[in-house]
Amino acid sequence: MLEIIEDTLMDAVKLLPFLFITYLIMEYIEHKMGEKSKNMIRKSGKAGPIIGSILGIFPQCGFSVSATNLYAGRVITLGTLIAVYLSTSDEMLPIFISEAVSPIIILKILGIKLIIGIIAGIIIDLVMQLFTSKNKLEKEENEIEHICEEEHCHCNEKGIIKSAIFHTLNILVFIILITFVINIVVHFIGEEVIASWILNKPVMGPMISSLIGLIPNCAASVIITNMYLENVISLGSLISGLLTGAGVGLAVLFKTNNKLKENLGIVVLLYTIGVISGIIVELIGITI
Repeated sequence: MLEIIEDTLMDAVKLLPFLFITYLIMEYIEHKMGEKSKNMIRKSGKAGPIIGSILGIFPQCGFSVSATNLYAGRVITLGTLIAVYLSTSDEMLPIFISEAVSPIIILKILGIKLIIGIIAGIIIDLVMQLFTSKNKLEKEENEIEHICEEEHCHCNEKGIIKSAIFHTLNILVFIILITFVINIVVHFIGEEVIASWILNKPVMGPMISSLIGLIPNCAASVIITNMYLENVISLGSLISGLLTGAGVGLAVLFKTNNKLKENLGIVVLLYTIGVISGIIVELIGITI
């Protein structure tokens, strides 16, 4: 139990700087920028999926949390959010490095995730632009302000730094609780049991692996990466699980974005992309 508590707190501490910087940016945008500047940021989202995918490949689930908060405030687009989720690597990179995996293999896997993230993000944004009405876009322009008001933090009175600290601590407590519960569940189920769900299941492998990846915890990427290194799962299953593995980003999404149907749609979209991508990798027979 002490080890579980220690792991939980360590995961939370790693996220702390990402959370604070993100909320500081959001507070600044809402209270220090004019409407013209805000609209420029929102309209510059065409390159968002590319930037998001590149940032996401760094070995930190903090980027997925930051992207989630920025999306909840409608600072970034849905395509950018999905791009970050898909490219986020969590603990995969540190594990590969510690196991002395060839740098070429690591770059190939990161490259696959990066390309899928960029392509999916761009397509999603294009589709959203076609089917989202102008009225809906205007209605969502002040989401940052709504996030602030719902938590009754009186942002203008406290100032952007105090408000950012308030939001950071508020979401940090939520993350600690969620992470603690998931760590307990994973501890008692065991990695071996989870691995047996995917073993020798060519088609079902990517489906189950993607499902495991959706677990809002860095443990998901650890389990999937270790199973691949031990030749328990195929490359397709690895890619599927790593694509859906957005760390605690999904948990934060349900906390900060008060649109349940939209959140469920994002989860289904992420899962679908992960499964399809993994199956395509299996069918094409990509080797690394």
